[in-house]
Amino acid sequence: MFRLLLALSASAFAASTAVAASYSAKPAAPPSESRIITRSIVWACGPAACVGSTEHSRPLVICQGLAKKAGRIDSFIVNGRALDQAQLDQCNASARATADPALADAR
Repeated sequence: MFRLLLALSASAFAASTAVAASYSAKPAAPPSESRIITRSIVWACGPAACVGSTEHSRPLVICQGLAKKAGRIDSFIVNGRALDQAQLDQCNASARATADPALADAR
């Protein structure tokens, strides 16, 4: 009986601990900041990519949060698996607008 209780307790504890997922994103243009803070993750950004980890498990929402601050995202990887093109398009729908040089010159 004691072993059964111990086994159930161990499995309940293992199920309740969250595992952090690792994220890597390649913005279309390098962000101006080396550290970007979104709602659920702190991103460390370099010239090639932004990386971070969090216990939250909604990759599309996390991608959208980064796109709002860093602009268009060319690729987004969660624990070694890339978002597919449809998901990436959904992510980029949230991307902050960048000034179009042709429009800026026209004014």
